[in-house]
Amino acid sequence: MKAISRRGLLASTTAFLAFGAVSARAQVARDTDWLNYANDLAASRYSPLSQINAENFNDLEVAWRFNTNAFGATLDAYYNCTPLISKGRLFATAGTGRYCVALDGATGQLLWSYRHDEKGRAGSRAGSGFGLSFWTDGDKERVLYVTRSYQLISLDARTGLPDPKFGVNGEVDLRLDWDQEIDLKRSVVGLHAPPLVIGNTIVVGTAPTAAAKAYVRGFDAVTGKRKWIFHTIPMKGEFGYDTWKPGQAETAGNTGVWSPMSADPELGLVYLPVETPPTDLVGVTRIGDTLFSEALVAVDVETGQRRWHYQTIHHGVWDTDLPAAAILCDIPVGGKIVKALAQPSKQGFLYVLDRVTGKPIWPIPERKVPKGDAPGEVYAPTQPIPSKPPPFERQGVMPDDLIDWTPEIKARALEIASHYKMGPLYTPPAFVTKGKDPWGTLYTPATQGGANWPGGSYDPETSTVYIYSKTALEALSVSLNDDGKLVQKINGVPPIADADGGTFGGTASLKGGASGRGTPQPGVKDGLNDPITPGLLSIGGLPLLKPPYGRITAIDLKTGTKAWQVAHGETPDFIRNNPLLKGVTIPRTGQGGILGVLTTKSLVICGDCGLFTDEKGRKAGRLRAYDKATGREVGAVFMEKAQTGAPMTYMLGGRQFIAFAMGGSRGADLIAYALPDRNAAPASRRQVDPL
Repeated sequence: MKAISRRGLLASTTAFLAFGAVSARAQVARDTDWLNYANDLAASRYSPLSQINAENFNDLEVAWRFNTNAFGATLDAYYNCTPLISKGRLFATAGTGRYCVALDGATGQLLWSYRHDEKGRAGSRAGSGFGLSFWTDGDKERVLYVTRSYQLISLDARTGLPDPKFGVNGEVDLRLDWDQEIDLKRSVVGLHAPPLVIGNTIVVGTAPTAAAKAYVRGFDAVTGKRKWIFHTIPMKGEFGYDTWKPGQAETAGNTGVWSPMSADPELGLVYLPVETPPTDLVGVTRIGDTLFSEALVAVDVETGQRRWHYQTIHHGVWDTDLPAAAILCDIPVGGKIVKALAQPSKQGFLYVLDRVTGKPIWPIPERKVPKGDAPGEVYAPTQPIPSKPPPFERQGVMPDDLIDWTPEIKARALEIASHYKMGPLYTPPAFVTKGKDPWGTLYTPATQGGANWPGGSYDPETSTVYIYSKTALEALSVSLNDDGKLVQKINGVPPIADADGGTFGGTASLKGGASGRGTPQPGVKDGLNDPITPGLLSIGGLPLLKPPYGRITAIDLKTGTKAWQVAHGETPDFIRNNPLLKGVTIPRTGQGGILGVLTTKSLVICGDCGLFTDEKGRKAGRLRAYDKATGREVGAVFMEKAQTGAPMTYMLGGRQFIAFAMGGSRGADLIAYALPDRNAAPASRRQVDPL
């Protein structure tokens, strides 16, 4: 093995056997670990730590920063990893090369790094990924993650060396042994999400192109051998096969679990949030309810057998994947404690189910929804609409949802909207013909709105879910191409954060930056041009919809009601400085992005997903804290980059840290905040300007 210098001469595998250098803080009895993507298998993203509170939050300073720019051929502008920590050692993926690194949790010092040799293989999901997983039998400790080329890797947590007893030299090729053959020379399969480890089983999802079926598998954590497989698209003779039009289950692809997952060890169940089948807006090749698309499926952790499922959307044509892990929670219902779960969704519903049976805690009746007119499409006549809790995000678009800050702006908004179909949630994509109205269906929360992969956070003390969501607007349409085939088109402007925030893959709907498809810019013309390729859904650079564009909602699961809701994030510069708003006072709009929240003993913590010009003239963001009981903002500290990953927290050596990924056009960092260390040398204590 070759050593890697911190400055970037990065070889295949490195093991800095420097664990003796881990701070003595790791020996303190009160130290805490964070061993799963969302802290626990229940996906709670909750910690009872209380050293950081409303009274001292503004005293936070940067304890350490780990830059990832050297860990890949290009800069990682959209660094999504949530790190793990065990016994003072912090583990993370890093860089566009998706290295695995171990750091001293007190100092950020690099202890070891591992780079997987992709051997020329490529995957369908690039970047650093969402994170990794941890396994131990009380003696051996392993870090597990999925590489860009869809290899499952098991590393010794102490050394960073591959486990020779796992798979082939520490590696399982996930492209093999999954009940189908794929073209190994093409980039048809990959995964951003971390595997889920429950007991001695590793559960791995899939995010392929339409060329492959996205089955879910369980592997032995010690040997890497496959234990089971669950067919998210059922095979002939399996439950759910008859929900597909004959022959279409065989030709359909994808329909997988690309998001993080959750599990209940006591029940022996893993909960799989399944996505929409391709093509997202066109369902003519997948007629029917098409199980297990857009369903939450509970499977046995040892066998992979389905115990129950709940489908949130029938025959979806809106790209409303279940994007996040179900949050497991024990809540009081009818005078008794019920083992429940709360499933976040892109459409802004929180589906609250009995996690033993899959039955709704509160009624979820089938309601009639609008019907479309695309040729060959067979629309579902009803969709399940939860009676409780109320939606945490705006749903559907009506004239009253359009911005009206001035009479001129309102008139221009109505003019743009007149060319589109508007309606409630589940209004289908419009069938469009060039030169004629409608140009599409105005739809929100849209394909990248609502909740997304970071999911929510759950406070077991108050039975409250906290969730960040994004109000995005898109024009959804289908049309016939020159070959007479029905094809989809998504246009428009999801309201986003300002420049140099987290960026992703060239789609503005996932961007916090100021470039890419549909990004609003001051001075641009209104969205009035070719109806097949509509222009920006904006008015002089302003989003067409009223704010807020990003919000945090607290939902009380004791009653199924909203406890509070606040706009999250400062108003972006492109809105604040827009000439159409000269002399107009508007409320804080919040920022639209993809964010995770952290809940502690007293706080809900979340950073800005984009930057704004602050009172000192700096392009900056803020790490914000809210009183978890009221939603009142109680603190905000300087961030020089945008939050791009979900935060976590841990106690080490008597000091509480909050760590998360941040990124932008200058690259990415893993950063940790803490209260001032009274024992540290003054020069080492502060690395960024305070507020």
